[in-house]
Amino acid sequence: MLIHDGIFNWSGWGGKLGLGSGKCRLRIYDLDRGDEKGLTHLKPIVVVVSDIPESNVSVRSCNSHVATVVAKDFNIAPHRMLFIEYYPEKTYGAEEDRVISEKFDLVEFTWHQDKAIQPKWKSLAPLLLEKIKNLLND
Repeated sequence: MLIHDGIFNWSGWGGKLGLGSGKCRLRIYDLDRGDEKGLTHLKPIVVVVSDIPESNVSVRSCNSHVATVVAKDFNIAPHRMLFIEYYPEKTYGAEEDRVISEKFDLVEFTWHQDKAIQPKWKSLAPLLLEKIKNLLND
C-alpha cells in the first residue's frame, strides 16, 4: 500500500551554502498493509526515490544522506527498508529517437549510529523487480 507520494526536500551539509541540499520524488510503500493476507515480509517498507529536474543534485550522489533522513523523518527502521533508485525511460537526440531504458537499482547500506553509509548498488531479482513495477503502476 502506498503511504507517501510526493516531493521530498532534504537539507545538505553546507550550512548557508546549501551544499548537498536537494529534492526528489519519494514514494513509500508498506507491503504489510497490502492485500496479501498472512504473508510476512522481512523488509516491508519499500522506498523508491527518483530524480526530478528541479533538484541541484542527483539522488545517486546523496543517497546515503537521503536514506538517513527518510528513515528518521518517516520513523522507518532501516533494517526493515528496501531503498530503490528509479530512473524512468528517457528519450534523447535530435529526433528523440534514442532511448535510455528505465532502470531500478536496489541500494544496500551499512548503518552506523542511525546513519546510512557505504552504499552498494545491486540489480533487483526478477520477482522483486516485477513486484516493484506493479507497485509503481498501481
